[in-house]
Amino acid sequence: MKALAAPLLVGGLLLGVAIAVQCGAVPVTVGDWLGVFGLGGTGADAATGGAYVLWSIRIPRALFSVLVGASIGMAGALTQGLFRNPLADPGLLGVSAGAACAAALTIVVFAGLPVSIPLSWRLWLLPAAAFGGALGVCFSLDCIARWITPGSIAGLLLTGVALNAVAAAVIGLCTYLATDEQLRSLSFWTLGSLAGANWVLVVLLACLLLLAWWRVHPWVHAMNALALGASVAAQVGVDVRQLRSQVIVLVAVLAGFSVAWCGMIGFIGLIAPHLVRVWVGADQRQVVPLSMLMGGLLLLVADTLARTTAIPAEIPVGIFTALLGGPCFLLLLRGARGRMG
Repeated sequence: MKALAAPLLVGGLLLGVAIAVQCGAVPVTVGDWLGVFGLGGTGADAATGGAYVLWSIRIPRALFSVLVGASIGMAGALTQGLFRNPLADPGLLGVSAGAACAAALTIVVFAGLPVSIPLSWRLWLLPAAAFGGALGVCFSLDCIARWITPGSIAGLLLTGVALNAVAAAVIGLCTYLATDEQLRSLSFWTLGSLAGANWVLVVLLACLLLLAWWRVHPWVHAMNALALGASVAAQVGVDVRQLRSQVIVLVAVLAGFSVAWCGMIGFIGLIAPHLVRVWVGADQRQVVPLSMLMGGLLLLVADTLARTTAIPAEIPVGIFTALLGGPCFLLLLRGARGRMG
């Protein structure tokens, strides 16, 4: 079954994308698939009907959900490998909370400032602020951990928990100060949504994932050595401190970009590597790429349910990732208890 993991996940992704682009409030026909080539009807029909929905909304959104899930899955696999802890995920480092904190401040505080912002900039303001918040927490985490607990991975993890608490307090304050309109925007953003997907974001995230995999590929052997302990890894020539810094920065970039455009999406970074390790084992050469495929599949399923459960309304995708991830996590814990006696 281990050898079939990659083909089965790829097949599941292709099937999931096919189902996702067909499901929705607007029916899609064969002519709509050909409409982009000018073969499915008149130009007006192709521009305003099912063809437009298919090629400009559903296909980019399905691909974007796969790419976002893949980035969160990779970030989760790297985080769990770095901390040698299956319960670790990017949110535990405070990266997601930092992005949410910056977005909350942008929505509530900066919205009231007497500053005129061009319309073309407004679409990028919130994602840019959230991405900056994620990177800010990343560098703060590394600096504070080096100052308080130098060289300690456990200390780094506890520092992330502390930063999470601070960010949660700021988000709570923004929620208290928000107007009704701001509160609705903040609530929907913190629960996650993929409604802003477009072809530009698909291309950007695809390039980011390719660069991330190119950067991660040489690390997998060092991550396998690190699983035996920091001292063992150091003895075989792994620079643990440099590896830790590089992994944290990459996790911040992956999680920060995802949170910046989609809001808070929980459980994917925790569950996807878990499922992969149960399936194929703990070898990082398999865990990292298969976690990307598993994360993409999980988020694609969650987003399809979010779009189609309450048509024509849309439910925040974070609700479905929690509904899918919570029971899976409980089953994994039950299985782990059985293996450990």
